[in-house]
Amino acid sequence: MLLNPSQIITQFQSSIPVQRSIRLSLSLTGVAALALSSAPFLPAVAKEENPPDDLMAIEVNLKDVVRFDWSLRGATQGAGTPNQAGVGFFAPLFIQDNNVWFLDAQANANFADFDGYSSIINTDVAGVSLSTSTRLGYRWLNDDRSWMYGVNAGYDSRDMDTGNADTGVKVTNKQDVSFRQVAVGLEAVSNTWHFNAYALVPIGDTEKTLNNKYEGGALDTYGLDVGYQINPDVNASLGYYYQRGDLDEADGSGINGHLAYDLGNGLTFGANLSYDEAFDTRVSGNISYRFGNNNYATPSPKKEWKAPVIRALTEAVKHRDVRVHDGYSSASGCSPNGYSVEYIYCYTGGTPKTPYSACWGKGSACVRPNS
Repeated sequence: MLLNPSQIITQFQSSIPVQRSIRLSLSLTGVAALALSSAPFLPAVAKEENPPDDLMAIEVNLKDVVRFDWSLRGATQGAGTPNQAGVGFFAPLFIQDNNVWFLDAQANANFADFDGYSSIINTDVAGVSLSTSTRLGYRWLNDDRSWMYGVNAGYDSRDMDTGNADTGVKVTNKQDVSFRQVAVGLEAVSNTWHFNAYALVPIGDTEKTLNNKYEGGALDTYGLDVGYQINPDVNASLGYYYQRGDLDEADGSGINGHLAYDLGNGLTFGANLSYDEAFDTRVSGNISYRFGNNNYATPSPKKEWKAPVIRALTEAVKHRDVRVHDGYSSASGCSPNGYSVEYIYCYTGGTPKTPYSACWGKGSACVRPNS
């Protein structure tokens, strides 16, 4: 059947809504298909802009971030350690793809104790003296750079000026003394956890007469800290230590906690809390400011060196103070209550060969060993 022109026009006009509907459906289908086909690429783009720490660590070239730097440091007195301020430096000696040999050194001025609160128990630390610390170390990354491991060893020294006693006992013949120790340490750091084992071992003459009443001794200290990265700026750790020395007066276990806050650009604040029977509870604080290391220039929050594993490669070694404790000196013969003290033998049954522990509190007569 043939249609006349007017009928053709009428049918064409009636089909326009259908054509529009078809075009709209095709358009929506195309948009949906494009969105679905693009979806797998969206996470890839986000990942590229904000790569996780493990990818950051894999991409970084150690020679770009492990560089010489130096720092200013300060700390308030703690359990056997003085008020101090000084300078330190970190120097990479040899860098390869996944490891570095380094030298870490510090020099500090030690200041007088807080008035009436001895850092070594009885005798106040006085004046201004010098302490030094040096560590030679080796740090390396595992294959996927998810952990950094390290080992270090070194030598520490501490000169100590002494003043009055904060026990109310009048002292004379105040001495300025010095102590030395060797130290070793082991480290393991991930982007979340960190572990630090250490040993501080005094050498040479570890017991010194401080005045006519007290004698001070450098302490052997062996410890392990376990830390957790709470967020990129805050790190907390809890530790156990065993100390020995000062003629056995300070022997025993202790615990310590540390909280550090990184303000950026190399500035870090810390707070420390420790407890043991020899020193009781001690609270101290510390501050450090690092210069000259690319790690702390903070040019961009996306820099690969921000991964904690990478930053740990240039961190200063911890636990390096020579710790000192003081008790009654053998020069005084016996303690004020008439009982013998640890480095003095006493008569029990007429035989001056039994250590003090056998007659402590019994009022036995005190004698010098060999007398």
